[in-house]
Amino acid sequence: MSARHSDPSALLGGSLLLAHPSLRDENFKRAVILIASHDAAGAMGVILNRPLDKCLGELSTDFGAGALAGIPLFSGGPVQPQQVILCAWRPHPDNDGFQLMFGIDPQKAEELIGEEGVHLRAFLGYAGWTGGQLEDELRRDTWVVSPLVADLLEDSPGDQLWRDLLGQIDHEWKLLANEPDDPSLN
Repeated sequence: MSARHSDPSALLGGSLLLAHPSLRDENFKRAVILIASHDAAGAMGVILNRPLDKCLGELSTDFGAGALAGIPLFSGGPVQPQQVILCAWRPHPDNDGFQLMFGIDPQKAEELIGEEGVHLRAFLGYAGWTGGQLEDELRRDTWVVSPLVADLLEDSPGDQLWRDLLGQIDHEWKLLANEPDDPSLN
């Protein structure tokens, strides 16, 4: 089966990690993780497909009446789950890729709200790895590496995003992604 396994020593900032279909850890089962940073000291990112069906204004009165109140809220990962991380992205002016802004402060996020083409999301917590930990997990095929494309940030944020991305890699990954949790339901 051909997957986009990268060299475990390659830097993955700006890539996606797709949970292998056999991964059963509830923190990461069917997760699509945007890796914001990765170096010898470790890696961090946010889970893109865990919407909390709330907006930032429902989280705290700090955001309740402000310009950020309507920003969608997601569970970003199991590390520091009370920490709010604001992210924004927009297409590059030449339509060649996009600009990702990770961990921006609320004032900057408010400035970005009015700009054309800017999308904002808020995440509670993040996914993190210590130095060498992610590389070890990649060697054990815990994750499938996928390039990040701007269009996916517009897609449905639930398990279907994970299925769609794995299905784009090849036919065998698509079959694995669509297996039911209980094989007797096949």
